[in-house]
Amino acid sequence: MAFSGKYQLESHENFEVFMKAIGLPDDEIEKGKDIKSISEIHQDGNDFKVTVTSGTKVVLYSFTVGEECELETFIGEKAKTVVHMDGNKLMVCLKGIDSVTELNGDTIINILTFDGII
Repeated sequence: MAFSGKYQLESHENFEVFMKAIGLPDDEIEKGKDIKSISEIHQDGNDFKVTVTSGTKVVLYSFTVGEECELETFIGEKAKTVVHMDGNKLMVCLKGIDSVTELNGDTIINILTFDGII
């Protein structure tokens, strides 16, 4: 199952509470809560290139499943981690944030957990 495609954010739950918990400043939370980000994913086997566009901010991620990589957090910090794949799910833990991204047909569902907040 390939993740390649272009995906637009349809909705997010607990956005403000979650972003506040991870340390995003209130003004950034306010700016981001109504932005419908677009994620473009290119998968070639275990190699991924992901471009996330949120308003004027563009973040590029590049990683190979099972290998150490450096990713950027929501607050702009960079950290080393390893992305794992299990069937149609990508899983990673970055600075205490657990992320599970699941491909469900032509929809991607991303569940983030931090300190009990989902």
